[in-house]
Amino acid sequence: MKTILFLCTGNSCRSQMAEGWAKQYWGNEFKIYSAGTKKHGLNKLAVQVMGESGVDISGHYSKTVDELKGIDFDFVITVCDNAHETCPYFPGGKVVHVGFADPPTVTKDMTSEAEILAVYRSVRDEIKAMAQNLKEVLR
Repeated sequence: MKTILFLCTGNSCRSQMAEGWAKQYWGNEFKIYSAGTKKHGLNKLAVQVMGESGVDISGHYSKTVDELKGIDFDFVITVCDNAHETCPYFPGGKVVHVGFADPPTVTKDMTSEAEILAVYRSVRDEIKAMAQNLKEVLR
């Protein structure tokens, strides 16, 4: 079974969503992981909007790539520009970049809960579309 790593800066939001969606659609065909170049903790709004779509990521936790040593990744998908630019070397792994906006950064000056959730939902849906087309992304 091929292995996929979704890599982001903090492994709190986008990479966690990507892991959740990919497991939903492809969990029987791939071993799927997520990690960050740093740990920022699991984002509660990411958990909330994923749950609204029927994907429970509440049991996920924020981890770094160092915590996944010993796993040989066939594919590494960077989901943010920073992770793509600072991506560690993965021997044998094909690195693919599919960047998404960072909901915490986009919403940092927003005060309306509805506006904030709209940003998270939009990014969630973009990541869902990428996950649904994962095999094309990996080509």
